[in-house]
Amino acid sequence: MYRYFLQPQLDVTNNSLIGYEMLIRQQVDGKWVLPQDFESIPIDTQADLIKRTAQKLRLKIGSVSYNVNQRQFVDCTIAQAIVDAQLQIAPVNLILEVTEEETDTAVSNQQIIDQVHFFDDHAIQLSLDDIGTGINTFDHIKPILPYASEIKFAMQNFRAEGRAAEIPDNLVFWKKVAQDYKLRLILEGVENEAEDKMANDLEIDLRQGWYYGKPHLFKL
Repeated sequence: MYRYFLQPQLDVTNNSLIGYEMLIRQQVDGKWVLPQDFESIPIDTQADLIKRTAQKLRLKIGSVSYNVNQRQFVDCTIAQAIVDAQLQIAPVNLILEVTEEETDTAVSNQQIIDQVHFFDDHAIQLSLDDIGTGINTFDHIKPILPYASEIKFAMQNFRAEGRAAEIPDNLVFWKKVAQDYKLRLILEGVENEAEDKMANDLEIDLRQGWYYGKPHLFKL
């Protein structure tokens, strides 16, 4: 059995909830765990969960975010299932977060851009997740930035790579990128008061992390 755990995304300027990231979990031996292979989860199962979850949230929030890798983003079957889900959850906006995960099948920037145009026709937005790590480096995603709506900076990725000291300078860089390309910038992985203060000092208003709310099971 699969369910989504939700983590809130906040605008700290007015302490408002702007949306949720939906994080899929699998129940194994009575415990909720990360699925071992995300791509093995049937897309119909995921699309049904998106619809059922977002429909219950539709009067509470403006958007829900959903993770895909690059190969999933350009897959026609997955795209149609996501479009069908969006049609049923309006006026909630569905945002696709394309992760830094490297896939077996190479995906070109032009494939991403072409798919963005398709999703644009259905009011589905592109978010580039995990910027600055994995394959989502600036040089790699630069051609896609004009077509995105949002970028997400995941501090937990930098910590996992032993690059925590690089976070402030990288945030300054990516904030400038967001301003230049007129994108939303969400700071992810805020875990304590010191990181909250750093975000205040850098004037990054959109945030997500355990400091503001842990992922919690959404009961259907």
